[in-house]
Parts: sequence; C-alpha cells; structure tokens
Amino acid sequence: MKVATFNINGIKARAEALPRWLDEAQPDVALLQEIKSVDASFPRALFEDRGYIVETHGQKSFNGVAILSKLPLEDIRRGLPGDDSDEQARYVEATVMGDVPVRVCGLYLPNGNPTPGPKYDYKLAWMERLIDRARVLLASEEPFLMAGDYNVIPQDEDAARPEAWREDALALPQSRAAFRRLLYLGMTEAFRTCTAGAGHYSFWDYQAGAWNRDDGIRIDHFLLSPQCADLLRDCQIDKHVRGETRPSDHVPVWVDLAA
Repeated sequence: MKVATFNINGIKARAEALPRWLDEAQPDVALLQEIKSVDASFPRALFEDRGYIVETHGQKSFNGVAILSKLPLEDIRRGLPGDDSDEQARYVEATVMGDVPVRVCGLYLPNGNPTPGPKYDYKLAWMERLIDRARVLLASEEPFLMAGDYNVIPQDEDAARPEAWREDALALPQSRAAFRRLLYLGMTEAFRTCTAGAGHYSFWDYQAGAWNRDDGIRIDHFLLSPQCADLLRDCQIDKHVRGETRPSDHVPVWVDLAA
C-alpha cells in the first residue's frame, strides 16, 4: 500500500498539478492538506474518475484536509478530538481496508506564527490534543499512521539554514519538544528510519528564490505506530514535483507499506 501526504496549497491552484502527480505516482491513498475549499466545491469527479474514493473536511478559503483512496474506507471521522469549539478544518481519519487494515490520520498542524501570541498557544494546544489522540489509537494496538504538514522542523539538519528559523514557531524548542513527545509514545518517524543526514526537504518558500537555491525545510512527516512501522518498506520525498508547472510550495512524501 502506497500512502502519500501532500499539502497542495489550494485545490483550484493545483487542478492540473495534483492530477498529473497522481497519474505519475499512483498512490493508493493520498492525504491532502490546505485544500482551501468547502466540501461541496471540491472537484470530486476529477479524482473519482481516476478510481479514488474522496472524503473531505473542508473550510472556505483556509485550511481543509482530504483523503483520496483507491481502497475502501471505514469509520471516517472529521476533526481532532479534544476541543469542541475548534472550527478549523485540520484533521481527518479513516481506516483503509487493504490486505492489512491501516488507520490513516491526515493532519494540517497550525503554523503558530507570530510568536508569542494566541496563534502559537493554539499550535501547542493542538499538538497536545494530537498526542492525546495518538495515545487512544496506540491503546488499540492496531496499525495506524499520522501524516501531513506538521509545521515542525524536528532538527537543525531538516533546514538548509537552521539559523534563519531560530525564532520561528516551526523550530522553537517548545514545538520540537511536543513533536518529540509524540515520538516518545512509541511512534516511528518514517523518513528518518529510511534516510539519514541533511539536505532533504519537503517545502521551499515561493519567495527569494528558495527553490533555485535549495533553501528548504522538512516539515511534512509520517509518524507510524509500532504495528504500522513493522509494515514499512520505504519512505521517499518526491522533490522533483516542486520544479514542475504551477507547483505547491510543498512536495509529496510517501510511504510504502506491506499492507
């Protein structure tokens, strides 16, 4: 089972680039972030015609997540538990019914800037809710993964210029500590299990020629439960997608699971 995560930065803007990548990469499941569309306006037929089941949790102009799956989906849930007042569409879950059922959690973690302030407080509170959700899912002892745009640079090696991010919400010690707490529950960071060292990024800003200078950061991650980590065969970043026509500022990351 090939599962991908991709922050598309607007479905309207990526109406050509996203289908092109799907046709090329052929993921069984794609977890999308920043669809920036209400559910009714999402172009479902574009993906259903390619054999995908489409489940969205949308929001007008901002945020929004989706699951595209060529395999049956069960027990679909929208919204991260823990705060009934949270109206931001940032989280969706479903069980993918492959040879081995795998629970997939697609997430778009808050950016948190500027800091300090309410946006950063919201980011940290959201991360605590994510940790709580991971605890619940871990107790089931069934394979699951949490994938998406975490808006966290885990270590300095995950940025081309780490000094430029010292005061940014993506790299502040509190953000990194919350990410580590998630890992320390027993989760496996898929990409670092497969690839070590610096120079691997999933985001390049549109400004200041960041792509041409390879001035990137790695903020799109797969975290796997122990049972899901046992199924991991590979994890890669499709870097070339950033150099194509009308790209997102993120690129897809994918795992190959024996499921």
